Formats: sequence, C-alpha cells, structure tokens
Amino acid sequence: MTGTIINIVAVLIGGSIGALLGDRLPTRTRETVMHGLGLVTLLVGLQMALKTGNVLIVMGSVLTGGVLGEAWRIEERLEGLGHWFEARLSRGHPSSAEGHSISRAFVTASLIFCVGPLTVLGSIQDGLTGDYRLLAIKSILDGFAGMAFAAAMGPGVLLSTLTILVYQGGLSLAARLMGAGLIRGAVAESPPVLEMTAAGGVLIMGIGLVLLELKRVRVANLLPAIGIAPLVAWLIEAVPQWLR
Repeated sequence: MTGTIINIVAVLIGGSIGALLGDRLPTRTRETVMHGLGLVTLLVGLQMALKTGNVLIVMGSVLTGGVLGEAWRIEERLEGLGHWFEARLSRGHPSSAEGHSISRAFVTASLIFCVGPLTVLGSIQDGLTGDYRLLAIKSILDGFAGMAFAAAMGPGVLLSTLTILVYQGGLSLAARLMGAGLIRGAVAESPPVLEMTAAGGVLIMGIGLVLLELKRVRVANLLPAIGIAPLVAWLIEAVPQWLR
C-alpha cells in the first residue's frame, strides 16, 4: 500500500497547487515536464523488459495479448465507460453549475489516474514484491496531471483520491494475498513474475511513447499480455514435471 499512499499524496499536492494557480500554469512548462517524465518512463520500461529469461515468451504474450485486446476492444470499452459515468453524474446536478463541475472533474480525474496499465502493473508489483517504483513514477505523473486538471476543472479533482485508494489499494491487497498463497517465497525471482514484469515493461515503454507524443499506442489493448506471460512461464516450468 506504500505506492498507493504516495500516489494519493501526490494527487492532493498537485491538485491543490493547480486549484490555486488556475489557468496561470504555462502550457509549455506542462509539456516539457511531461516529456521529461516520458523519457524516464521509457527507461523504467526498458529495465523491466530486460528482466525476461526468454524474450520469446514476452513477444508471444504481447502479440497474443494485442490480438485479444483488440478483439475485446478494451480501450474502446474503457473510454465508453468513462463517458457513461460522466454523463450519469453530470445529470445528477442539473441545477447546480458548481456541482456539475465537481462531478465532471471527479470522474475525469478518476479515470485518468486509475484506468491504465501503469495502475495495474504498479499495484500488482507493489503488492507482490513491495517494489513501489512504478507507482512512484505514476505518482509524479498524476501529481502534474492533477495540477493541470485542477487548474482547468477545479478542486473536484481532489476527490479522485478516494477512487485511487479503493481501486489501486484493492489491487495491491489482492496481489499480496494471491502472492502469499500461490508464489511461496522468493516472489521477485520466480520465472512467472519475471516474465510478467518483462511483458509489463513493454507496455510501460508504450506509455513512454505516448507521453513523448511520438506514437499513439493503444496500450490498454495490450493488457492481456500481463496475464498471458506468467501463465506461459508457469506451463513451461510445469511440463517437464508432467513428463516424468
């Protein structure tokens, strides 16, 4: 839960600064900072990807995950869900312009902060191994994003910290419970977790490309790779035992 707490604090700080600054925060400054974070994100993704013990597992998982993600239209469905929530909550305050602004800021910020591969990967890694580096990077991103959102949409962005606590904290807790029951011991060194980390690193690099505005990668549609990679690694380990 350490990474989740850091994330919440970052959003509170960034959102508060943004709400105070309003629209006085220069666009060029936001863009430069985001590009710098994009470069760091690429570096972290590369470090994660290089942990693989078999690059064919990572390649096969990403390709298969991409096919499944496109077939299931994960990214499109997530965007549609966001529009649905925004429309529902907006109708909940028809007579109050302030209420409409708060609900819109809350829904928009919650989706940006909680829907994405970095949230899933970081929460799982934090829960399984206690390594909160990914969530720390996400916290920096969310802090600056919260600053920008609050400057444009108001203090309703701060309410998204409740969503981060429930969703992201829940993922970390679930990962910790599952890891304790299934992975037994040196979690960080087990081949399934290493391959999951490596596949996740490829997705993280995709996020870096998006932040650098180099390529619009539909990273959400690659999310199934995170589940496929450890499954393939486990099968490769288990098959020799079955043949004995």
